[in-house]
Amino acid sequence: MTNWLITGIGAGLGRALAQAALARGDTVVGTTRQAADEAFTSLAPGRAHVLSVDLTDDASVRAAVARAEELTGGIDRLVNNAGYGIAGAIEEVSIDEAKALFEINVFGAMRMMQAVLPMMRARRAGHIVNVTSVSGHAPWAGTAIYGASKYALECLGQTLAQEVAPMNIRVTNVAPGGMRTEFAAAGLRIADKDIAEYDEVAHFARRSLTENAGKEKGDPQRAAAAILTALEAPEPPLNLFLGEDALHYATDQHAFVAGQIKQWEALSLSIAFEEA
Repeated sequence: MTNWLITGIGAGLGRALAQAALARGDTVVGTTRQAADEAFTSLAPGRAHVLSVDLTDDASVRAAVARAEELTGGIDRLVNNAGYGIAGAIEEVSIDEAKALFEINVFGAMRMMQAVLPMMRARRAGHIVNVTSVSGHAPWAGTAIYGASKYALECLGQTLAQEVAPMNIRVTNVAPGGMRTEFAAAGLRIADKDIAEYDEVAHFARRSLTENAGKEKGDPQRAAAAILTALEAPEPPLNLFLGEDALHYATDQHAFVAGQIKQWEALSLSIAFEEA
């Protein structure tokens, strides 16, 4: 039996993953902004728990992790799933809007990591899973601030994997594409400022996301099953892309970067000192 701490289990992928873990007999402590969730706890009385946590507050996060340790006897897997998106050109998104998003998507995840790591280090065991996005690999006009938060989370996860590998702690970054969750509805905010000149390019993202809400190709239940399969592998992946669109956009972007590196290789190497 595995003990999970999953942030953002109110809906979407977090909910699907928590349900999948409970269905196989695991214990799940899920976090939401509001602790009352009888529908969830009734799924597995004694194994399904919900805690209220403010991911922007250090003390709230530490208290939630301490309580999760008590409820489970020790957290085996932390899943940083909570987050939201914002659509708008870089010029349109205010600094305050960007800071608020980073507080949840980046610093909230970082607080959770820092809170669970002492116990995982003591046990010399654990697995941290970060739900990032294909937007953390492939930029998309009109979603820069959201994408930047996912780029940051990607870097945190990939670097953490190096730092904690000697302690037998694993890290997996999960980068989904579009899924039929509430992300493009309740989970998406639109920048307060609206500049008409960005309508053709940057505003396409918000139109596409909102108009296709509920029509995405990704199934969160199947995504949850795929995550479970990956985490149970003898050598779990550091990077797991979910969905045809995620594979497509990430592959194209990585190929583009590789091409740029090759094209400008001579110039890149030209800056070396010429030793006398």
